Amino acid sequence: MQRVLYLALSATACLLASSLQARAQLAVTVHPKDGSYSIDAPGISGSVLAANPAVRVDGKWFNAQDYPKHEVSRAAFNAELGAGTEQRIVYSGLQGAPDLTLSIRTYANAPFGDMQLTARNAGGSLLNVQAFRLIHAAGPEVIHLGGDAAADRVLSDSFSEDRPGMQLRDLGDPEAQVHRAVGSQLIYNQQTRQSWFIGALTSDKFLSVLRLHMAAAHGAATNSYEVDATGTTELLKENSLLDSSEEDRVELSLPLAAGAELASERLLFGVSTDYHHQLDVYGRLIRDMHHARVSAPTPLGWWSWTAYYFGLNEGTALTNASWLAQNLEPLGFTFFHLDEGYQYARGEYATADAALFPEGMQALERTVAAKGLTPGVWTAPFEVAERSWVYEHHPEWLVHNAKGAPIHIGLVAEGKDHLFALDTTNPDAQAYLRKTYTTLVNDWGVRYIKMDFMEDSAIEGYYHVPHTTALEAQRIGLQTVRDAVGEAVLLDKDGSELLNPVGIVDIGRISQDTGHTFSASRDAAPGIAARYYMNRNYFVADPDAFSVSTQTVDDQSWHGGEKPLTLDEAKVSIALTAVSGGMFEIGDDLPTLGEAAERLALVKNPDLLDMARLGKASVPLDLMSYAQEDKQPSLFLLKESSRQTIVSVFDWTEAARAHTLSREQLGLAPGATYTVADILDPFSTPQPLQSSLVITQPAHSVRMVKIMRSDAASAAPGVSLHIDSTGKAGATLTFRAAALDEHEPVLRYLWQFGDGVVAEGFDVTHAYTHAGTYTVQVKAKGLSGAAAEMHQSITVTGAIATRFLPERKERFVPTPR
Repeated sequence: MQRVLYLALSATACLLASSLQARAQLAVTVHPKDGSYSIDAPGISGSVLAANPAVRVDGKWFNAQDYPKHEVSRAAFNAELGAGTEQRIVYSGLQGAPDLTLSIRTYANAPFGDMQLTARNAGGSLLNVQAFRLIHAAGPEVIHLGGDAAADRVLSDSFSEDRPGMQLRDLGDPEAQVHRAVGSQLIYNQQTRQSWFIGALTSDKFLSVLRLHMAAAHGAATNSYEVDATGTTELLKENSLLDSSEEDRVELSLPLAAGAELASERLLFGVSTDYHHQLDVYGRLIRDMHHARVSAPTPLGWWSWTAYYFGLNEGTALTNASWLAQNLEPLGFTFFHLDEGYQYARGEYATADAALFPEGMQALERTVAAKGLTPGVWTAPFEVAERSWVYEHHPEWLVHNAKGAPIHIGLVAEGKDHLFALDTTNPDAQAYLRKTYTTLVNDWGVRYIKMDFMEDSAIEGYYHVPHTTALEAQRIGLQTVRDAVGEAVLLDKDGSELLNPVGIVDIGRISQDTGHTFSASRDAAPGIAARYYMNRNYFVADPDAFSVSTQTVDDQSWHGGEKPLTLDEAKVSIALTAVSGGMFEIGDDLPTLGEAAERLALVKNPDLLDMARLGKASVPLDLMSYAQEDKQPSLFLLKESSRQTIVSVFDWTEAARAHTLSREQLGLAPGATYTVADILDPFSTPQPLQSSLVITQPAHSVRMVKIMRSDAASAAPGVSLHIDSTGKAGATLTFRAAALDEHEPVLRYLWQFGDGVVAEGFDVTHAYTHAGTYTVQVKAKGLSGAAAEMHQSITVTGAIATRFLPERKERFVPTPR
């Protein structure tokens, strides 16, 4: 399998060093009289934010000013972004309320800080905590960025990648009078270019919910700002609990015994004139703090959902597998993913639907693997349908309400199949999960598993282990699955809160479903743009599949398409996937795709394939500054190497658009010579770049321009080898290679071990069958096509024992994963 090595910076601080504001320290002032605090930033007259904390206990909010005592202390600290100052405010002396401690830390050499709120029960009676409020601010301009508030633009992240779908909004254009975010929020003033960012660094127990309330009928005037650590019920009332009873809408409530403490999640905040830098630092912190799994090679392949939805059967699956293997597997399209529809019921994924797959899934997946493809399947791991074996035989394995009844979390589709949530803290339910997923992996040979609808099943309720929160239960379930399948199987977070699965999954959806319509691509684009920084920081991005064929699916009105995509619209779909830097999956019926040579050529486009293999997300240049006429971010920049850049310009509108990008905006070297060519136009030839790049295009289109530096010769990438100089015959040896410079990446490593065996990848293994001195050769191919070739000798000694030695025999016992 082709792999690319992704070199991490030595520390997050390295990213800070590149910022123009690396030494722009924020200032926090604590007001002991009422316990409030304010945050100030260089270049802004007046405080950016003035707020106080609160806690909800036994159904009542207690605010900072309610406490009679406020004690403030200061201390030095050193953390992820360097040294700084911590201020601790202790709120105490309030009858019936826990003491609160607010920790606010600011860094000395970075425009960031963080905060966390802790409750301690100093009394003798049990208290019950429903929520923490780290920020409560009120007034007509609760976030002050130095300019007219009407020029503020808001990026509010969602509960999951598509609940709700991502939309960037001007401050004066909220939805239902509130800009609500989950996880993080970015507010940018287009006049001053100052931005406020706040984002959750942890997801231990609580969901981080942010609400910027607007004053009714007053344009850009705000009313209040709340940043809470709370449960999931508020969000699920609009989703899986929409039609559920009040008994099923359980409010999170955690007991706080006398002398005990409970802490909120930790939040990062920052003020800067470089919002891309804020997002990049935040993403890198998440990667480092949660030990994110980000080294997997970019999966290329096919998925069934948008080709067949619930209708995929055994015959069409095998036809598509044969077509993929015969036509695209040599280009690296090896993943073959069967989406929902193969299983008998949600919650019973190891049982195939015999009506659609009469030979069962084990035989089919073995056939798929025999064609050189990587089998993958869809699951919704914590949803249980009423037809499933678990619901029929073990309803006690489900999450219950206070009356002991399983909590209802909606229906599968079209008003059919009632759904419930698996209690992942129940040992028997955990055993069932392990059995299900080991069957998929060990019996079926599955190596990629999509895990969907985890936001819908992340419910507050009554668990086998009391006082487990929804997010805790989700991570327990995810870890159970990971332990079952082992480290080599790729897990893809589909519908889910975005931070909670980090460190367990390898891949993660970053936007809503795509399909066979231009509107599907347009609607998915804001999420792909806004979450660009998550790629290779949280996980490998999953932008959903692209569609480029003339296929329509008449009975899927949402994204099935009433008429085929135009060729321009097909280019938009595949380009959007490419700029994500993540998974590169085809969502078409493959024989239909093969009928149109110009559309199949898009899938085989070498520049698009290089973008996928490189695995870097394009930066949305106009993420917060897009023109009103563009309606949403449209300009993406990918610095592939020191010589090569890809600029992608989308027209999401119903009219022709034109954009002009200066050399400075493109990050090009002053005085250097460049050529430009459209990589999606087979007749485009390189032309000299003038003082700026001018793109004129029709509605529903994309232009992808490759900018090549022509006054500097291409060179082979530098590579370091990590190979032992000696080894034993029969022993499995590891061979690794790494690019020396992230600006000169390697797309492909080809190994020759000197004994007639070859392999591909940056991290491979090999065993020699007999003693000898072998010359190992590795060829590393870069973007320019130039390849570095390196050699190293290895001396192998010993021989493989051939005698019968029963005393050395060991009985194999499967190890619980």
